[in-house]
Amino acid sequence: MREIDVSLLTDAVAELCGEANCRLGDDLLAALGKGLAEEVSPAGREVLAQLLENARIAAAEGLPVCQDTGTAVLFVELGQEVRLVGGDFNEALQAGVRRGYKEAYLRHSIVLDPLQRVNSGDNTPAVIHLQLVPGDRVKITLLPKGGGSENMSALKMLTPSQGRQGLIDFVVETVSRAGPDPCPPLVVGVGFGGNFEYVAYLAKKALLRPLGRPHANPDYAALEKEILEQINKTGIGPQGFGGRLTALAVHMEVWPCHLASMPAAVNIGCHACRHGQRII
Repeated sequence: MREIDVSLLTDAVAELCGEANCRLGDDLLAALGKGLAEEVSPAGREVLAQLLENARIAAAEGLPVCQDTGTAVLFVELGQEVRLVGGDFNEALQAGVRRGYKEAYLRHSIVLDPLQRVNSGDNTPAVIHLQLVPGDRVKITLLPKGGGSENMSALKMLTPSQGRQGLIDFVVETVSRAGPDPCPPLVVGVGFGGNFEYVAYLAKKALLRPLGRPHANPDYAALEKEILEQINKTGIGPQGFGGRLTALAVHMEVWPCHLASMPAAVNIGCHACRHGQRII
């Protein structure tokens, strides 16, 4: 059994808040660069060039890539051979978000009540997803999820009779209806299977996969490719100015489901689909 003081979790989360909001991943930068090389729309090319320059400045100056520094969504894989000491697990993570958003001068976007709309003042509470896994390590992944792209997401309880085409139509229609609002080019997370609440989690988790890595199942890898091609035929283009590149990638997470159900969810990530990771 390995003991880990929860203060290490706080430190890791605090560092991730600044890092994830100010530095885009190499995979995302490569995808934007590839898109710039392939885009034929002059307006679309100009937008992509500006997005890449914005990312460069943000990383160099330690500034947020986007003014919307999002809801802090934490995916934590906790090893079963870890014994946490020194305090409360959940509070340690919230303290990390609280400290990280203050130290990095990030916008506070969380209101304490959906109707009263009073800002919490420190971007907490974060949303925490905990998974117990074998081993003696803790892996923390932070996804700062912006409100604009989140608002364009959707969930639908498809029927089994709608089949493969029903899923394709739902995803493409969701992106088409969103238009320029989620700040394309997008990363489209798709959850498929499970049940009502789990399929939304799958869609968000799908955003964490490195861009360019297809689904391990060849059938779903082919489905991701087909959906991406159809999305990019919509012509929405970078920031909605028209062009070939509406989405950088479609990532699916799939889970078994009830024989009477076929749940599907789309969680849209904007052009700054940010996340960072620490292993303790």
